[in-house]
Amino acid sequence: MKVGLVGFGRTGKPVASVLLQNKDLCLEWVLRKSHQLEHRSVPEFLGIETDEPGIIYSIQDITISKLLDIQPIDIIIDFASEEAIYYYGDECARRKIKIISAVSNYPEHTIRKLKELSQSTAVFWSPNITLGINYLIIVAKFLKKISPNIDFEIVEEHFKEKKDVSGTAKVIAKELGIDPKEIKSVRAGGIIGRHEIICGFPFQTVRLIHESITREAFGNGAIFVAKNLINKDAGFYHFEQLLLPYFSL
Repeated sequence: MKVGLVGFGRTGKPVASVLLQNKDLCLEWVLRKSHQLEHRSVPEFLGIETDEPGIIYSIQDITISKLLDIQPIDIIIDFASEEAIYYYGDECARRKIKIISAVSNYPEHTIRKLKELSQSTAVFWSPNITLGINYLIIVAKFLKKISPNIDFEIVEEHFKEKKDVSGTAKVIAKELGIDPKEIKSVRAGGIIGRHEIICGFPFQTVRLIHESITREAFGNGAIFVAKNLINKDAGFYHFEQLLLPYFSL
């Protein structure tokens, strides 16, 4: 499976590292805004021994159509910004390349764009692509189904510089029917990401906690999605659709 990665920043670098170490995927290239590291080899930059090319390109110097002609791919994974989809989306959809977006916060008009692209190819979007957080959401929904009158509280913790309320916490709130204004946020130090769902039953409490220890966790999630999306027909997919089949014991 040939993969292209969009974004090579704080999250993109550890994701690239995980992709390069997976034998089922081949990282063909990385696309970023900056000219820095352009035409460098990602494996060489990260010190990983592999035959995968992983060439770095800048969106300022190459069109997506030319890049796909030079190094075609089966699937594109986006860890960049909300604008990136407008650079590669239409061309990837035209070529039936699968799209995986892990951008945490999209405005409504961009979500509409993703759904438009999904008419031509398989498009997956998750504000948090870690396996653990999506498992946590599904479990919480099962608990709500079992006991509809549960009291839910959502607490999200992130690094000090993060300004907005976690996009993942907003998704959890939406899935559980909670007003996003009720989300409790903590900003301290270099916390990568911690989400807690407090489930208040009568006479007992269940706490569901997910913590990202390192950003490599996002790479593991992206690989899981890629393997489960590659044979899907055109459509708009989310994590629950890919995870639920695994809940059959």
